[in-house]
Amino acid sequence: MAGSNAASKDGKKSKPMPKKQLQHFEKRLLEERKRVLKELGHHGEAFGPNGDADGDTSAYSFHMADQGTDAMEREKAFLFASQEGRFLFHIDQALRRLYKSPETFGKCHQCGEDIAFERLDALPHARYCFACKQREEDAKKG
Repeated sequence: MAGSNAASKDGKKSKPMPKKQLQHFEKRLLEERKRVLKELGHHGEAFGPNGDADGDTSAYSFHMADQGTDAMEREKAFLFASQEGRFLFHIDQALRRLYKSPETFGKCHQCGEDIAFERLDALPHARYCFACKQREEDAKKG
């Protein structure tokens, strides 16, 4: 994988992130992870024993409109849960990178350059610098 070592394009070895910043990002990732798990628990209630998010204990809706609403609510809950599940996966991957090789955490997986602090603070699970992510997005569009 290009950029997986700590050397940048020009051959100079870039410095690892300071320990204080690593601790900051670890805290941010753990907070996000806790929030996502809480959200997943909330969405999991919609898939409970009766599959009802509104607390109605009957297994059948009495009106067709109620059945449609129940189905739509279950679909929405599933969609949100699957999105949060993907987000949790990315957070866990970032935590693994942070613990396994802290010297390369915060380095772009494409070019090896440092990912801007502002970008990592907003998206602590980011794997690419802004320029490389922008190229990836542009390639998907075209």
